[in-house]
Amino acid sequence: MRYYFFMKVLAISDIVAPELSGIFDKSPFEGTELVLSCGDLPPEYLSGIVERLDVPLFYIRGNHDIRYRTSPPLGCIDLHLRFERYNGIRFIGFEGSRWYNGGPMQYREAQMRRFAQKMWPKLSWHRGVDIIITHAPPRHIHDAEDRCHRGFNTFRKLLTRYQPRYLIHGHVHRSFTHHDERITRLGKTQIVNTCGYWQFSIDYNQPD
Repeated sequence: MRYYFFMKVLAISDIVAPELSGIFDKSPFEGTELVLSCGDLPPEYLSGIVERLDVPLFYIRGNHDIRYRTSPPLGCIDLHLRFERYNGIRFIGFEGSRWYNGGPMQYREAQMRRFAQKMWPKLSWHRGVDIIITHAPPRHIHDAEDRCHRGFNTFRKLLTRYQPRYLIHGHVHRSFTHHDERITRLGKTQIVNTCGYWQFSIDYNQPD
């Protein structure tokens, strides 16, 4: 017999939300068990959220997160090219955007493809992944045609091959009147633009 539980997750990226800044009111985020950061946020913003909510935070760097090299967010875990399991949920992450001016955390398609290939042994060993966090979106889903904001075809191939439950990204700034506007489905995967912040619950199970 298996028992099913739900984990409340807070995903953030790109925009510093007043609701999550300083000594913010924790009540709207009550029950949050994990925070996922998809990049382009000040490291002290992440550290403050961890301190205030007292939960783990997985992050990847965006193309503007240069300060992370010398001042990484305190109490947080860099998920770039790492596999992590939390409450039975499997996570991997890929930092950065498409190359556009030669800055750090900018990658060409071939580089991102090699990153993904490095993760294949772990994904095979752990029989896939539940949540992928990225900064850039998949190509032709939530992206744009300028060089900076084009998505990666590599991510689409990962979704086709492993069919995770979520791919959560940032990078593309948009305003949403309803959270459903953030989401596009591709097969079994919900692709989510988490610009600002987005809360969701994911079910997991544990053996008797």
